[in-house]
Amino acid sequence: MNTITTKDGTTIFYKDLGPRNGPVVTFSHGWPLCSDAWDPQIFHMASHGFRCIAHDRRGHGRSSESWEGNTMDQYADDLAELFERLDVKKAIMVGHSTGGGEVARFIGRHGTKRVSKAVLAGAVPPIMLKTEAYPEGLPMELFDGLRRDYLANRAQFFLEFAGGPFFGFNRPSAKLSPGLVQSWFIQGMMSGYKSAYDCIKAFSETDFTEDLKKIDVPTLIVHGSDDQIVPIKNSALLSSKLVKNSKLLIYDGGSHAVGDTSMQRFNADLLAFAKS
Repeated sequence: MNTITTKDGTTIFYKDLGPRNGPVVTFSHGWPLCSDAWDPQIFHMASHGFRCIAHDRRGHGRSSESWEGNTMDQYADDLAELFERLDVKKAIMVGHSTGGGEVARFIGRHGTKRVSKAVLAGAVPPIMLKTEAYPEGLPMELFDGLRRDYLANRAQFFLEFAGGPFFGFNRPSAKLSPGLVQSWFIQGMMSGYKSAYDCIKAFSETDFTEDLKKIDVPTLIVHGSDDQIVPIKNSALLSSKLVKNSKLLIYDGGSHAVGDTSMQRFNADLLAFAKS
């Protein structure tokens, strides 16, 4: 397996696929998944000549668990260590949901010297939680409920989350895909118990406003209008105003999982943006 060991001794697993001399695309996954969530996009982009690097966030997938450090700052620093170890240059950074926050915080903390473009898909910035600055955000009670249900029966919670709002399978017109639900469930159950629990706070309470303002590379923001996990009104619509030189694509009726339920469109949009 491809791994690096971070400064605090955590093992980070990563995939490195496609031609080594191709333009680099990096992928940051959502909660509580792993880099496997990006397999359709990795296959698509690598098949078109791009070198694709996707890691499992600490405490997720095949990376090791750490009792401490399950924060956006540490996630970004882990990614910076991976970039440095692989000598990544001119990367097109792609992040979904929590991974979108990771991309924003990476740029906020480490700049764009190794970055050429960014893609935020169904991403959590600028902040999910309702605050004085963002009164349209979601109430703390909602995230407390997630933590309560997680601790009560993590496996059942994951099944219901994937089988319902994540892919939009709870909508009357939706066609349930048991395979997608099982894939999500397997990836989720690979995550560390405490790591995934702590990550709820990281993805919901981190304010990425200043990070977004520091993004100085072309940025594509993609969001489903029917995203039930990260509602578009307090995420993409606001982020597109904070990120200079950004382009907003709204998928009408699209779910939170645009890379799966809108796969063909998203893959085409991602490739077009990467080549532009």
